[in-house]
Amino acid sequence: MLHHVELWVPDLRRAVMSWGWLLERLGWTPYQEWPAGRSWRLGETYLVVEESPALKGDGHDRLRPGLNHLAFHVPTRAEADALVAAAPAHGWSPLFPDRYPHAGGPDHYAAYLENGDGFEAELVAAEGVFPGR
Repeated sequence: MLHHVELWVPDLRRAVMSWGWLLERLGWTPYQEWPAGRSWRLGETYLVVEESPALKGDGHDRLRPGLNHLAFHVPTRAEADALVAAAPAHGWSPLFPDRYPHAGGPDHYAAYLENGDGFEAELVAAEGVFPGR
């Protein structure tokens, strides 16, 4: 099982707005808070966003080597649709909107979102993972 993921972000406030909203809508709960970071937990796994003073470079680019995206389960297609509709108000932009909800293929019902810092989240509807479900 995954223990935790830590994302270094250039702007903590912006990261909390986008990641906090998304994670809490997906059932994660606030876990830790300190001046440079926040975390959310689901079961034994937690996700951290931190504006580290050791951060170097020009920011995240999902098209460069490193993290491309994080994918999350969403219980239903209706919930995926609701998240896509609400996402722009929380700092997320849809990726591949012309192919939503099947940008990942005809049997894959998912939303692809990108936040203002270039991080991508994929929201996979359980109904779309197992055809006939």
